[in-house]
Amino acid sequence: MELQDPKMNGALPGGAVDYRQEHEGFLPSHSPSPGRKPAQFMDAPALVSFPGPPPHVCPGLAPYPQFEGKTSFGMSVFNLSNAIMGSGILGLAYAMAHTGVLFFLALLLCIALLSSYSIHLLLTCAGVVGIRAYEQLGQRALGPVGKVVVAAVICLHNVGAMSSYLFIIKSELPLVIGTFLDMDPEGDWFLKGNLLIIIVSVLIILPLALMRHLGYLGYTSGLSLTCMLFFLISVIYKKFQLGCAIGHNETAVERKSPPSLNTSCEAQMFTADSQMFYTVPIMAFAFVCHPEVLPIYTELCRPSKRRMQAVANVSIGAMFCMYALTATFGYLTFYSSVEAEMLHMYSQQDLLILCVRLAVLLAVTLTVPVVLFPIRRALQQLLFPSKAFSWPRHVAIALILLVLVNVLVICVPTIRDIFGVIGSTSAPSLIFILPSVFYLRIVPSEVEPLYSWPKIQALCFGILGVLFMAISLGFMFANWATGQSHVSGH
Repeated sequence: MELQDPKMNGALPGGAVDYRQEHEGFLPSHSPSPGRKPAQFMDAPALVSFPGPPPHVCPGLAPYPQFEGKTSFGMSVFNLSNAIMGSGILGLAYAMAHTGVLFFLALLLCIALLSSYSIHLLLTCAGVVGIRAYEQLGQRALGPVGKVVVAAVICLHNVGAMSSYLFIIKSELPLVIGTFLDMDPEGDWFLKGNLLIIIVSVLIILPLALMRHLGYLGYTSGLSLTCMLFFLISVIYKKFQLGCAIGHNETAVERKSPPSLNTSCEAQMFTADSQMFYTVPIMAFAFVCHPEVLPIYTELCRPSKRRMQAVANVSIGAMFCMYALTATFGYLTFYSSVEAEMLHMYSQQDLLILCVRLAVLLAVTLTVPVVLFPIRRALQQLLFPSKAFSWPRHVAIALILLVLVNVLVICVPTIRDIFGVIGSTSAPSLIFILPSVFYLRIVPSEVEPLYSWPKIQALCFGILGVLFMAISLGFMFANWATGQSHVSGH
């Protein structure tokens, strides 16, 4: 059964065929039942097309292979929130110490709003051409080179994120187990961080990463977010328990801090120093979820642009609140003495903080499979674009990725500089540059003229991303050249 495009008065480009799912009450050759929306509407069942990049079709047509999603609104919010929330939450108090309370909150709000706008651009492009894969949007906008560039940026960003999570497991898990068992983490072979990350990868991360659909991870995403909420509540509680923690014997605040820092219990509303150009990429990195947006959109129940934008807005809003509260109360506990890893500031013998460490470990462990999904999808789109789903290939890609990331974490003692570069390149590319390029290239001029306000906005958005990348990289390279210290960018 061929669908007719009312604007083209002919068969759908690419030979798309209306293949409705059985659970919706349709077989390939059946006609729609009375009262059901035709396939031209956005929330129509998925279409199946022949291979090849689809030309422009009117909004709602989907010549790219899809299936009817089954993931609820709430589970989609959990999955996207879990994708947004990263290990960078542990360094946000440090970022606030180098920008000031009000300046930090203003920057955080701006980046949250810009991230929501960039998701709007992505969803608009997806609706215009009926594609729900980031890599395919790159191919549609820039040809085969665009597909390769998008896949490379996604892989770079998510490998960096996975590495940061495994680094936290490597450094924190031996301390937690050693404290529970009253043993020295440095003395026993079975408490070595390198061994523990391999065990965690094989027993927990790999089974979750082998799931076929991202929607099934909604429950683990909910558990992960619950753990981070416990972390936030504990940070707030410790603030009121310790007051100003500078000089407390129970804390790690007595560690040597740079002489330039003001170690008094006085909050700075506005401040700026050379470290600010490391903290801004951290905040941008903290809201990158764009590779996960389109896969979650694909699996969303009753998908529509407005419904998926609501999922994104709720997720970004919730993470903004969590980030702002964590940074504010963490900073108001340790002020300018706060370290990049805030958990290191608390006593290792504190039972509550021990539980917090355990919760953070559980949260980052359960986040790794969610981050792995877009990398595997990018590799499949790049290397096997026309191949049907294959379990051996699905499993092999997950295994290879986990082995590579484990080797990276084990062999490289510190990758702070790498994270700084990733946060200054992949984050602005995914948030600012690529969505604006997609919008300018994909949305046809008859729908939005080149000099229309939406396209001018998208152009300015892309220019802002280029400036953000150039300034951040410039100051980081300058700091490296002068030998100044820096903060990790995860």
